[in-house]
Amino acid sequence: MILSDKTIKRMLDERSLVIEPLTDEQIQPASVDIRLGNTFSIVGDTPSGIITLGSRIEYTTITTDTYLILPGQFVLATTMEYFELPDDLTAFVEGRSSLGRMGLFIQNAGWVDPGFKGEITLELFNANRCAIELKAGRRVGQLVFAKMDDHALNPYNGKYQGQKGATGSRVFLDTDNDT
Repeated sequence: MILSDKTIKRMLDERSLVIEPLTDEQIQPASVDIRLGNTFSIVGDTPSGIITLGSRIEYTTITTDTYLILPGQFVLATTMEYFELPDDLTAFVEGRSSLGRMGLFIQNAGWVDPGFKGEITLELFNANRCAIELKAGRRVGQLVFAKMDDHALNPYNGKYQGQKGATGSRVFLDTDNDT
């Protein structure tokens, strides 16, 4: 079941769902608008020119209110908002159609697990031939919340729990690296 604005507001009032900071204008009929934070991370170059899944990836991270994403560039960004989801609620991350029509693709693997706490790292890609100026505080997408049929037996407590800022990949911590 997708949550309505009425249910989202009730959960926020009860503090069973936490979104901070949040304005009333961000709450839509069936979603909450998310805004761009001010932290951006770019994958660093490797001596071999190859990124492996079993090795730590180095990033260059900057904090700025304005970021120019170049044509064909990939950058990690973060939401302005910090979230705490209860263990019976999940969320889908959707980019804004208005930005997609400019060639800016916004994703985060599209899913927020029940029990997640932290800012959401967004993966941005500029598919346009022109650079796109990004401004912290601008709406870049929305979260659509879905109520689960029951509480999760194992709410999220993974390697990104509590993340703040544009958080790079921690795939090297996966337990299946030996395979």
